[in-house]
Formats: sequence, C-alpha cells, structure tokens
Amino acid sequence: MLRKAARQHHCPVNIFMVRMFGLLVTICLLVPIPAVGQNWPSFRGPSATGIAEGYLVPVKWDVERSENVRWKTYIPGLGHSSPAIWGDRIFVTTAVKDQGQSELKVGLYGDVKSVTEKNIFSWNVYCIDRRTGQILWNRESHKGKPKVKRHPKSSHASPTPCTDGNYVVVFFGSEGMYCYDMEGKLIWKKDLGKLDWGFFSSPSAQWGGGSSPVIHEQMVIIQCDVQENSFLAAFDLADGAQIWKTPRNDFPTWGTPTVYTGKEHSQIIVNGYKHIGGYDIKTGKEIWKMKGGGDIPVPTPIVAHNLIYITNAHGGMSPIYAVRLSATGDISLDEDESSNKHIAWSYSKDGNYIPTPILYKDYLYCCSDKGKLSCIEAETGKLLYRESISSSSVPFSASPVAADGKIYCTAEKGDIYVVKAGPEFKLIGTNKMNETCMATPAISQGALFFRTRHHLVAVSEDR
Repeated sequence: MLRKAARQHHCPVNIFMVRMFGLLVTICLLVPIPAVGQNWPSFRGPSATGIAEGYLVPVKWDVERSENVRWKTYIPGLGHSSPAIWGDRIFVTTAVKDQGQSELKVGLYGDVKSVTEKNIFSWNVYCIDRRTGQILWNRESHKGKPKVKRHPKSSHASPTPCTDGNYVVVFFGSEGMYCYDMEGKLIWKKDLGKLDWGFFSSPSAQWGGGSSPVIHEQMVIIQCDVQENSFLAAFDLADGAQIWKTPRNDFPTWGTPTVYTGKEHSQIIVNGYKHIGGYDIKTGKEIWKMKGGGDIPVPTPIVAHNLIYITNAHGGMSPIYAVRLSATGDISLDEDESSNKHIAWSYSKDGNYIPTPILYKDYLYCCSDKGKLSCIEAETGKLLYRESISSSSVPFSASPVAADGKIYCTAEKGDIYVVKAGPEFKLIGTNKMNETCMATPAISQGALFFRTRHHLVAVSEDR
C-alpha cells in the first residue's frame, strides 16, 4: 500500500531512493570490489599460502622495454627479504656495506665456507609506495660490523618483514628485532643475542638466518633454531615484551613458522630435523612433534585441506609429509611406514631443499632447487607429474607464488617461469628480470612485486 501510494503521489523520498540505488549500481560496475587477501603481510603472504586471487595477472612482460612493468625502484645494499605489503605500502629490508658491493655467489655448488667481512654495514628498512614505487621513508635500524658471518649465497637481511597495518616488524638476526609504526617511527627494539645459523657438522661455517617473524593477534612470533640455545618465542607487538619462550633441541633451520587457527587446535607449526612440530599459540607448549627428514630444513610449513604439508632435504633424505591438523604427541613414522594415524601420506624422496611448496586449489606443487616441478594430489598424495621447468640446470631459491590460475617460479639467474595450474604440466611463459633473483615475490591487486639484486620491480597488465 505504501509503495502504491508513493507511486500515485510521486513521493520525493521514493524517487530519491531509486536514483540513489541506480547511482550505487553504476559505481559498483565501475569500481572493482577489493579482493580478499590483497595484503601480503609477511613471508609468502596470508598464512604463508603464497596465493592472491581476484585480479588478472600477466603471463608475459619485458623489463627492458617496460612492457607490463609499472615501475622499478633501486634498493641499495644486499637483501634477500621478500616484500611485505599492507594497503599501498611495501616494506623491504637490506644491509648496506659502507664501501663497495657485497659479494654474492649464486648457483648450485657445495662450498660451505662463510664470507669474511670486516666492513661496517647499515641494516635498513624501506617503505615504498605500492602504486608509484616512490620511497616514502628509510630507517637505519642498526650500524656496525656483522656479529656473525653469512653464506656466499645469503645476505645479512634475509628475513622478510611482517606487518598488521599498524606496525611493521623487521628481524636482522644477531643485529636485533625492530618495530616501527607505518610512518617509520621506532616503537621498540629487542636484542636477541648472538644467533649463529650455520652448518651443524662444521660450526665455523656461519650462514646467516632466514626465518622471518610473523604477527598473530598482537603477538610477534619468531623461530630461532641456531647452533646453541634454539627457541621459539612470542613477543608483545605493542612493546616487545616476551610473552613466552620455548626451548628447542634441533639443528639450525631457516623456515618461517606458520600460524594456523581453525576447527582443530590452533597452533604454530615449525619445520625441523630432529623436531618438526606444532605448538600452542597462547602458551608455546608442544602439541605434537616428529623427527626425520633433511638435516638442513628451509621450507615453511603450509596448511590446506585439513593437512599440514612439510618438506625438507639434505643429508640423504628429502621427504614430503602430509600431517593431520588433529595430530598430538610423537607422530614420527617407523622406518617401514609411509603413513600412520596422524600422517595421511608421505614420500621419502623428492622433497624440497630450499623453496617452500605451494598448494593451489587441489594440487601441491613442489619446485626443487634444481628446477624440477612436481604436482601432487593434495589429499591423496598421488604424483601427477614431475617435470623440469627449464631446459638447462638452473638453480631456484625463491618459493613459487600463484594467482589467476598461474604459478610463478623464480630462478636465481632472474628468469621467471609461468606454469598453468592443473594436473598437466604446461609452461606458458618465461620472463627475464635481467638481474639475480633470490627473494620470493609478493602479489597484491593484480601486480607481482619482484625483489632483484638491486631493485624492487612491479609487474602488472598495462591498463
């Protein structure tokens, strides 16, 4: 009756509402709805998935001709940290030598010796505008001689920053952990002591750290598996106060912890050799553990399909484990087992040494450091293919990322291989960055952000 009366008397309120509705529809058609997960808050993005959906992303680009290249910004020093993104701000870290360039030796080789550096370094964090590539601010966190040596392939700024949109936390190992607000004001800093990451069988070989901090519900979580006094710890995001600290008995590791919250018990999941495991988020108390695998664990655990996927390699073993989220106690496999009550399936070989795998839709993709890409049914463990991405022996250290039905695999020499997602192998693009690429890329709002030897490069479809 009210609508009829409004039509009969040409009610101004009704006409206004109709016009406003039409305007709203027009705006919705013109302005894309923001996609979920477009912040990339830490290593490998939201929950370490490596995935950002909702936008078209390019298959091909040309850095020299600036085709599908939005901008390219010079970053001084040497850093392997990945970009972290919140809104229109990107954060990267670097270590700048006071004289000359830092040595970087990439490729496949077995030399375990450290780089001896007597120079003064500056450990810096950069904030960059996501849209333009302009440097918004740069802060020097620490200056001095490095307290530990690094591997020739590593850097003094390998851990990726993390942010929650209010704070950004950067971790420089023995040079400390620092928290800034989004405008670059230092909120707190924390000295965690000398942290010696290196080859367990040759203690003099110091390699530098790689595990990145993560933020969860006002806590900063960090994994420090080093030569002595290893630990997993949580700190208050607001002031850096220690909330809990759990000792760990393991060889040095380089994987970033993964936080899972869901139907099963919420937990922090860590890679390891003697102690792969899950810990209670609030207390740091152990929930489950297992042993077995490569003795230099690097990849970060990932979670999907109610399973935890963990891989590592070195020292004769290179397993892949699919652990149930409900796991409790010691779940280690017996020598003749490939599964048990807590482990859905496993492989004893063909796991990853350095790159973290990616689980995209129904498939787990493992890219080895030698460029072999395996595709596995995530729930069953069935191997669908194992193919070489490149025709030559090209090393890979960065972890793959995915969007828009595409998987991006970054080789150390700077070639980016684009693989079509699915149960059949199909290479659909190869792009050259023309610089060494050690860092895992980030994705936000249809743009890929590559950290090269000297630059941060934004790649997206020309619009």
